[in-house]
Amino acid sequence: MIDGALFKRGMRRLAAGVSIITTLDEDVPHGLVATSVSSVCAEPEPTLLVCVNRNSSIHDVIHRRKIFCANLLSADDVELAQRFSVPEFRARRFEHGSWVSLVTGAPALASALASFDCKVTQVVAVHSHTIFIGVVRELKLWQSDIDALLYLDGQYQLRSPSAV
Repeated sequence: MIDGALFKRGMRRLAAGVSIITTLDEDVPHGLVATSVSSVCAEPEPTLLVCVNRNSSIHDVIHRRKIFCANLLSADDVELAQRFSVPEFRARRFEHGSWVSLVTGAPALASALASFDCKVTQVVAVHSHTIFIGVVRELKLWQSDIDALLYLDGQYQLRSPSAV
């Protein structure tokens, strides 16, 4: 078996898009920054997954409410990503950004590249994390320009298709 620290060092070399995962519980928004968002399939129903650490503040809320919104961040959202990464800002995370409700009620970020509003259909426990698989109930493409915020080697990176 390989060492967990070595595994983490290897995974830091995988560039990943940055998202803010949100949910809503009794009119109180919850969210976290994540890089573990993936398409599952487009047919018969568009479906994606998010992986959430069981120790995170949002985990039990998603598990109970069965809703989440995956907001894919643009390069302009780096400060918001940093805010959602720090536990000390937890109570004030939603004070910044333009947040709207889509069909499930989970907050969607109007400055994001896209927001996937999902209803959880399957839950898979894997060691310290839970994989929430959700059917997309509403999708908003907020911007026509794609300047993605990426995470690589422990740092936020800005990437645009025009930079290729």
